[in-house]
Amino acid sequence: MTAKLQWSRDALEDFKRQIGYIAEHNPESARDVAKRVDECALRLSVHSTGRPGRVAGTLEKSVAGLPYILAYNISATDRGSVLTVLRLIHTSRDWRKGQWPKED
Repeated sequence: MTAKLQWSRDALEDFKRQIGYIAEHNPESARDVAKRVDECALRLSVHSTGRPGRVAGTLEKSVAGLPYILAYNISATDRGSVLTVLRLIHTSRDWRKGQWPKED
């Protein structure tokens, strides 16, 4: 069963900041990266295939072919499951177990 997909405010800020950075240098590439990240999130809402996350209660999924990880959780409601993308994190970030990467 497909889970309802939603993005947290932090994840939307991550997305906006990272796609904006790419767009400054290559708008076409930014559109491609945005599309691929979005497609990854949509696929997760249909079939969650992530691994246990570094932050308690989360899961992580690498975005195929890109240096990004979607951190998310799944919750149950009376209307079904909800998959919430919590963060979009570049793999170069210093990311310790139990906490989100610090912003530069």
